[in-house]
Amino acid sequence: SVNYPVWILCLKSRRSDSNLPAGLLQESDKHNKWYGIPVLLQKLYDSSHPNSDLLQAHSFLKILSSRLSFEAMTCVTEDRKTAQESTFPNMYTFDLFGGVDVSSVVFQLMNEDLVKDCLSVLYNCGICIEGVTKNLAARDDFVLFLFTLMTNKKTFLQTATLIEDILGVKKEMIPLEGIPNLSGLVQSFDQQQLANFCRILSVTISEPDAGNDDKHTLLAKNAHQKKTASPSRAEINQVTLLSIPGFIERLCKLATRKVSEATGLNFLQELEDWYTWLDNALVLDALMQMATEETEQSSTESSDESSLATSPLRHRLPQSMKIVHEIMYKVEVLYVLCVLLMGRQRNQVHKMLAEFRLIPGLNNLFDKLIWRKYTSSNHVVHGQNENCDCSPEISFKIQFLRLLQSFSDHHENKYLLLNSQELNELSAISMKANIPEVEALVNTDRSLVCDGKKGLLTRLLAVMKREPPDSSFRFWQARAVESFLRGATSYADQMFLLKRGLLEHILFCIIDSGCTSRDVLQSYFDLLGELMKFNIDAFKRFNKYVNTPEKFQAFLTQINSSLVDSNMLVRCIVLSLDRFESQTEDVKVVEVLSECSLLSYMARVENRLSFLFRLINIINVQTLTQENVSCLNTSLVILMLARRKAKLPFYLNALREKEYAEKYPGCMLNNFHNLLRFWQHHYLNKDKDSTCLENVSFKHRGKNVTATALRSNLH
Repeated sequence: SVNYPVWILCLKSRRSDSNLPAGLLQESDKHNKWYGIPVLLQKLYDSSHPNSDLLQAHSFLKILSSRLSFEAMTCVTEDRKTAQESTFPNMYTFDLFGGVDVSSVVFQLMNEDLVKDCLSVLYNCGICIEGVTKNLAARDDFVLFLFTLMTNKKTFLQTATLIEDILGVKKEMIPLEGIPNLSGLVQSFDQQQLANFCRILSVTISEPDAGNDDKHTLLAKNAHQKKTASPSRAEINQVTLLSIPGFIERLCKLATRKVSEATGLNFLQELEDWYTWLDNALVLDALMQMATEETEQSSTESSDESSLATSPLRHRLPQSMKIVHEIMYKVEVLYVLCVLLMGRQRNQVHKMLAEFRLIPGLNNLFDKLIWRKYTSSNHVVHGQNENCDCSPEISFKIQFLRLLQSFSDHHENKYLLLNSQELNELSAISMKANIPEVEALVNTDRSLVCDGKKGLLTRLLAVMKREPPDSSFRFWQARAVESFLRGATSYADQMFLLKRGLLEHILFCIIDSGCTSRDVLQSYFDLLGELMKFNIDAFKRFNKYVNTPEKFQAFLTQINSSLVDSNMLVRCIVLSLDRFESQTEDVKVVEVLSECSLLSYMARVENRLSFLFRLINIINVQTLTQENVSCLNTSLVILMLARRKAKLPFYLNALREKEYAEKYPGCMLNNFHNLLRFWQHHYLNKDKDSTCLENVSFKHRGKNVTATALRSNLH
C-alpha cells in the first residue's frame, strides 16, 4: 500500500515530479476504501498553480467540499466525542492525505469561488477532526492572511467564522497591528460586518483566562504577573483599536440603533424554542447566502435592517431572525465596549462613550428591546455556571448589565445614567441636608444625560424589583447598582436610591424571599453595605423593616452562613458605628444608636471578636483569592479601629486566648501575621489597589492607619 507520510510530503514539497503513479493511487484507493479522495486531491493540487485552469480546479474542489459538508452536518448533530474514523471516512481520508495543506495552497490563488469552497472545507475539517484548527492556528502567516479575505463581502461570514475558531484555540494572542491595513479593513466594513468582527476582536483584547477568577489564588496571580510583560498583548491590541478613526463611534451606533417592531407577536417565545439552532452548521450557509443576496441588492451601507425581513430566505428562517441578529450583534458590541472600559485607556473610552451618547441611546432601547415585559422560566442562576451558553436574550441582558457596572464603577460619568430631573433631585437632597453637591454631579454635561421620564438607573431599579428571587439577573442588577454607589460615599446618591425603596427590597430578598443563591445574596450584601455606609437614615430604615427579633435573627443567620459573602456588609456596619459614635452631638444619631438593633449588636465587643475570629480562620495566604481577600481587609478594619481606641492589645490577647481554648497555641496569630505580610506585598506595590482600599475602608475621619503599623503591634 501507499506510504501515506511520503505522499503528504510530496504534496507539501510542491515539486513538479512529486506526482505518484495514478495506477498506484487508484489501486490503493480501491483496496483501502478511500472513496477517490487522494486522486481528487492530486488533481486539485496539479490544477492549483497560477497558470492552471482554475475552473477545473474549482470543479475538483466542489466535489470534495460537498462530500465533507455532508459529513460535517452529521458531526454537529452527533456527539463529537464518540466520532470515529468510520463515522466520517471522507473527512479522515482528506486530512490523512494532506487535504488541509492543499487547501491552504489553493487559497493563495485568490479566486473568489475557490476561496469560498476552501473556507468551507477548512471549517468543516476543524469541526470534525481534532487538531486541524490548532495546526492552522500555529501558522501565524496564514492567520494574518485570512484577515485579508474579509474585504470580500461574499466570503466575509465564512472567513470570520474560521478566524474565530482559530483564535479560540491559538496559544498566543495575535498582534492586531500585524494585520495588513487594519484601519482600512475596519473602515470598509458595513455595520453588520463590524458587529460580526467584534466576535473576533473579543478574543484579541481580553486577557487570557488563567482559570476561574474566583478560585485562582492571589499567590499564583502574583507569580504570573511577574513573568508577564507589561503592557500585555491584549492591552496593546486595545490601544491599536482605539487608534482606528471612528471605531468607537460606530460601535455606539450599533449598540443603540433601533430595531423594527414588525416581528410578530411570539418573538420571545420563539427565541426560547430555537436559539440552539444557531449552533447548527446550516445556519452558516443560510447567513452567507443572505449576505450574498443583500450585497447584490445594495452596494451601499444602510443602518436599516428591513432587508433581513424582505430577504427571499425568510421562508427558511424563523420570523424573529431579524431581531435575533440585532440582539446577537449588540451582545458582541457591548462586550467589546465593556472590555475597553476596564482597560488602561478607560478615561479615553469613557470620554468617547459620553460624547457619542451611548447611555441615552441604551435608555431609549430599554423598554422596547433590552428589558421587555417577559420572564423566562429557564434563567440560569449565576452560581451554577457563569459561562453557560444562554439564549441570545439572556446573554444580551447580562452583557448590558456588565456594561453598566463597568461604566459606573468609580467614575464621574455615572451621573449620565440619570435624566435632568433626577439630577435636580440629587441637588435638592444635598441642599436639604446642608451638604455641598458632589463635584462630579456639578460637572456633568446635561446635554449627554438620559432623555425621557426616567433615567437608565431608575428603569433598572424598577425591573430589579420584579425579578424572581433566584433569577440570575438579580446578581448582575445588584452589581450594576452597587457600582453607581462605589467610590467616595455620597449621601445624596444613597438617599436617591433609599427614596425608591431599594433598602426594603434588598432586605426582603435576604430575609423573606427564600432566596438561596449564594451569588445573589453576596451581591445584595455588598449593595446593602454601599447603600448604608455612614448613612444614619439608612440604619433607621433598616430598623423599621427588621422590626421583630425573629426578622433580626433571620438576618444574622444569613450573614453568619457565609462571611465570605457578607463580610463587606460587616465592614460597613463596623465603620459606620465608629463614625456615629463620634457624632453624639446629633440628636438623630443618638436616637438611632439607642434603637437600632444592628448597631447595638455590633457595638458589643464579644460580637466583633466573634466576627474577627471567623474572618481570620477561614483564610490563609495559600487560599487567598480575589473572592475571599475581602475577609482579610475586613479583619484589618476591625483591628485598626481597635488600635485607634487603644484596644488593640485587648483584641490580640483575645485571639491568643481563643488559640489556647481550642488547643492550637500560635496558630491564629501566626496565620494573621503571614496574612499581613502578604497584604503589604500584594497591595502596597499596586497604586490602584492600595488607593482604592484607603478610599473605601482605611482613610477614616482624615486619619490613615496602615497595615504596617498594625503589624508592628503583632511583634
